[in-house]
Amino acid sequence: MLDDLDRQILRLLTKNARLSFREIAVKLDVSTSTVSARVRRLEEAHLLRGYIPDIDPRALGLELTAIVGIRIAHGKLLDVQRSVAKDERVFAVYDTTGEWDSFILARFKGTRDLDNFVKKVLAIPDVERTNTNVVLNTVKEELRVAV
Repeated sequence: MLDDLDRQILRLLTKNARLSFREIAVKLDVSTSTVSARVRRLEEAHLLRGYIPDIDPRALGLELTAIVGIRIAHGKLLDVQRSVAKDERVFAVYDTTGEWDSFILARFKGTRDLDNFVKKVLAIPDVERTNTNVVLNTVKEELRVAV
């Protein structure tokens, strides 16, 4: 269970994961060793899973984001999802209810790259059908979790 100090530490790291334990300790008026022990405990409990940079995909030439719905043969959902998840362009794979069994979020250099991806997915055994939506404008995309 998280206490208030854990939440405060997580909030600070969410805003800036590069803060040192000393900087966090000063902000929260606790010792550096307390922060270190708390962060270690949060990591060991897998509440804090890692530290990643927030990179602008467009700066890397990834101009296109797509949401791909996939219909998958009964009993083969996890096999297909694991296969699709291996593609480096994919940044999310969701198990869903409704008309589509799974939704894939991925980024592409352009339409040709997207076309190749969709054809690759359709070639996977047990993929019955796909439905691709291209994102025209991103209003909000937040990977951080509110604490």
